[in-house]
Amino acid sequence: MATLFLMIIYLAFIGLGLPDSLLGAGWPAMHLSLGVPVENAGMLSILTTGGTIVSSFFSGAVTRRFGTGKVTLVSVAMTALALLGFSQAPRFEVLLLLTLPLGLGAGSVDAALNGFVAKHFEARHMSWLHSFWGVGASLGPMIMSLFLARKVSWRGGYGAVSAIQLGIVAVLLFSLPLWRRYESRPVLEPEEKAAAETSGFAGIYAIPGVKLAIFSFLGYCALEMTMGLWGATFLVQQYGQAPESAARFVSLYYGGIMAGRMITGFVTLRYRFPVIIRAGIFLAVLGILLLFLPVPGLHPASFLLVGLGCAPAFPGMIHETPERFGKDSAQAIIGIQMAFAYIGSTTMPALFGLLAGRGLISVFPLYLLIFAALFLVMQETLNRRMKDKEAQQKATA
Repeated sequence: MATLFLMIIYLAFIGLGLPDSLLGAGWPAMHLSLGVPVENAGMLSILTTGGTIVSSFFSGAVTRRFGTGKVTLVSVAMTALALLGFSQAPRFEVLLLLTLPLGLGAGSVDAALNGFVAKHFEARHMSWLHSFWGVGASLGPMIMSLFLARKVSWRGGYGAVSAIQLGIVAVLLFSLPLWRRYESRPVLEPEEKAAAETSGFAGIYAIPGVKLAIFSFLGYCALEMTMGLWGATFLVQQYGQAPESAARFVSLYYGGIMAGRMITGFVTLRYRFPVIIRAGIFLAVLGILLLFLPVPGLHPASFLLVGLGCAPAFPGMIHETPERFGKDSAQAIIGIQMAFAYIGSTTMPALFGLLAGRGLISVFPLYLLIFAALFLVMQETLNRRMKDKEAQQKATA
């Protein structure tokens, strides 16, 4: 039964990943169909992630009130209905309205499941959990590419993904008894409860290293989401790639994330996450550098390398949180980290949309390198501080 419970959690993360890559894969065709400028993708991204930020801040209270199973069920249902609306939307303004349930549906389940797995499962399970997000995120562009290639239009792609989401909703509905049976509801000890009640956001930010951690999330998610949202458009406009081929390359990117996280789960048996994350970011930088070259044959490898390099970052940083800052503060810190992750994934792709709309699509690889550098500097500084802290604790022991 425990294995079945984990499989249900993984399935929920497939549902979480399915919508995340659809907009980037379909936008080169969508903006022409709807008659709106190319930079309007940034508006949809901002509003969607804005809803995600709001729901993630309240995810702790909502999950305590209703339980992770019900929160997951309702969240996936909201995204399924929003995607169905996308497939039928007659105007761009309708898409703007539908970003509200799409974003709200993603935030609560994301923060709740991440916190749960970080505190109660080993590192490999966290990496594998996020690899199943990659399953969903890589399936999205593949489905969109099939519909674009058959001239069915992007609407068919959104409709198909909505149908898959509704199937996941059915599984989650019938699995609610399992959630009630296996869901962990730990009760805080008196001293832990007091710490949670008195620390607040100011106390969390004052913990050494927290600011470095949250800006690591901002930098990483800016890189990940900008690549996913604008990678296809960059290839189409800069190098004349066909939209359906560019969509397949986006699928390669998310497939790289998926495969990389699956591999990382095994690598954690030998190496710690900080080492794996460092190796990954250098691999991602190599993939970004290939985008500077006007050689079409290198672009699939570029997308795949960036995906593989990004793979260990998010699950690794989440899983390291209880170890770096203590289990008492972990859930609160994870919530703040998720919020900054969403801020990075909202504002920075939107900012690039403004650049693309002004004819600066060619700076795309340089833009990615800036956030790769920010992420690397924040992580390496944090790692050094954690090592210094461990050394001081050993010296005083």
